[in-house]
Amino acid sequence: MPSSCPQVQEPVIQDSLTYWERQSATYDGVLGGFGSGSLPRVESLGSRKFLLYLFPELSTVPSVARPLKPPPSRRFRALDVGAGIGRVTSDTLLPLISDVVLLEPVECLIQTAVSWGQASAVAEAPKNESKLPLQRRKWKGIADGSKSVTFFQGTLQACDPAKPKQTATFLGRVGHTPSIPDDDSGFDIVWCQWCLGYMKDADLFAFLKRSQAALRKEGPGFIVVKENVCNDEGDKPAVIFHEEDSSVTRSDLQWKKVFSQAGLSLVHEKVQLGLPKGLFKVKM
Repeated sequence: MPSSCPQVQEPVIQDSLTYWERQSATYDGVLGGFGSGSLPRVESLGSRKFLLYLFPELSTVPSVARPLKPPPSRRFRALDVGAGIGRVTSDTLLPLISDVVLLEPVECLIQTAVSWGQASAVAEAPKNESKLPLQRRKWKGIADGSKSVTFFQGTLQACDPAKPKQTATFLGRVGHTPSIPDDDSGFDIVWCQWCLGYMKDADLFAFLKRSQAALRKEGPGFIVVKENVCNDEGDKPAVIFHEEDSSVTRSDLQWKKVFSQAGLSLVHEKVQLGLPKGLFKVKM
């Protein structure tokens, strides 16, 4: 059972990795048994709406989100960290972003992501794909070379987003290949979802600072954190430790304390709606 106290135990990365190595590399496995219901679609829709708030020019159709003007000519880049089997890359980022760099430490999860990406590169999607489960769909833009996904294996604790090839293991790339290498071109967005709870505070501060330094200088660039949130203890921040997977759940005030100590400014926040009852609140 989770426990909360003034001196909360911190995550141990090896214990966390051991836990995830025992989980199935499926939507059900990475979503705690909720992979076959409405949660994946509802959750990814909320994420895409949040992303469009930050970058309205990414809207694929003229709308309230994007005025009647040509879409951006430059390619947008995103880093998806703690990416698991590539679910967020597939369902949230690729529908809007040109190039995604995927980082995941767990062998069975990253290999599933690589296999999914490679399968998406060999053929166009079938006409009835919209009726298929999300995990059986091909990744958008990979087969026609209009988009790309680059795979790295490594931990957030060790990776420098500005230098992924020097701080993580390169596993390949599918889809678009630029004429000029884009390895050091920075990111428009660093997407962190359901993975920062596996980091000690000191490691988290350091990672957020490295991520900020990896954002494109021409801007605007954003770090998106989408995580479970526990209740504050009155007007004080709170943290809950989970022994099963060696992770922590931080409260809203605790997250804002983390952002402040990492030198970040909060631009926008939103609660994810439509999730099953009984789960922690999820905030972006």
